[in-house]
Amino acid sequence: MRVFVTGATGYIGSAVVEDLIRAGHMVLGLARNDVAADALKRMRAEVHRGDLSDPKGLSLAALECDGVIHTAYNHDFSQFAAAAEMDRRVVEAFGEALSGTGMPLVIASAIGLLSPGRPTTEDDTGDPRSLGAARIPSEELALALASENVRSNIIRLPPVVHDRTKQGLVTRMIALANQTGASAYVRGGLNRWPAVHRRDAAQLFRLALEKGASGSRYHAIAEDGIALRAIAEAVGRLANVRAVSKTPEEAASHFGFLAYFVSADFQASSTKTKQALGWNPTGPGLIADLEPA
Repeated sequence: MRVFVTGATGYIGSAVVEDLIRAGHMVLGLARNDVAADALKRMRAEVHRGDLSDPKGLSLAALECDGVIHTAYNHDFSQFAAAAEMDRRVVEAFGEALSGTGMPLVIASAIGLLSPGRPTTEDDTGDPRSLGAARIPSEELALALASENVRSNIIRLPPVVHDRTKQGLVTRMIALANQTGASAYVRGGLNRWPAVHRRDAAQLFRLALEKGASGSRYHAIAEDGIALRAIAEAVGRLANVRAVSKTPEEAASHFGFLAYFVSADFQASSTKTKQALGWNPTGPGLIADLEPA
């Protein structure tokens, strides 16, 4: 299968490209510049020059392939609404291009658009009160494409996609620990974050492409919920600083935009995903990836 991948040189997208090629697929990757193009060539992928601001160009690239995996996203929190609208337009463009073809379209989404504070499953729809609510239109649009004979699927990613070099939101916690001399959590740190290893997440995108049921949501969750205190303590060992508890008021000044996430309890299950796709995450857990080498 020849697959068009957006975000193909990003942290998750590059792992997706590598997994696809190992599995025998061909990849056409989106590249914004020469550096990205060179990186794709080193991965033995073909190059499509462009970016998310050109939906028409993305549509043409999709029509040259047998399926699409869309992982690109602008994670600039100062442009949250604009980034979500751009993502919706990209999904819309892919939908128009693939309508009636039966071809697979797999898009990345986030657990953060669900309701914090309770276990969530693949059956849960986006909560308009959540911080990630701006991404709900992309999910709804992608799922609606199933009625237009597009084999559309959603992969919801946790706040922590990790390996030894990078750990999602935890990377910001490490930077703060080094900057402030303390690794903090809020209250007792009993709230939880789900996590998945980068390689396992990449494999799930491929499985959804190959055999995902049309109009399905899948959860890239290897660890349902790791206590924030355990994460903060691991960060403390890595940065060689103390793990300390902060009040909610102190958290706002210490963490900045991260305060909401560090205080939130995200629990998510991937039981249905594993059963449906035969996904069996085998990568190291988050705490293992945070231990000093």
